[in-house]
Amino acid sequence: MPISALLARIRRLVPKSDDQHYEEIVRNFGVGTLRPPPTPMSDRELAQAIAEFLREQPSSESVAALGRKLDPSSPL
Repeated sequence: MPISALLARIRRLVPKSDDQHYEEIVRNFGVGTLRPPPTPMSDRELAQAIAEFLREQPSSESVAALGRKLDPSSPL
């Protein structure tokens, strides 16, 4: 799945009030810290990963946790 399509799905899951979280996700895809999942995630799986990410302030640790949810083979 192209990153743009994944980001569109993520944008629907991140409330506007949490724009700092969304911007952190976009930034980390841009620098290569986050990678799209190697196999498609269901809406439920993606929603759970994003909900967990939103519980914390955006940080390298929370980005790493999201990265592991998106791509379990990630070295993060």
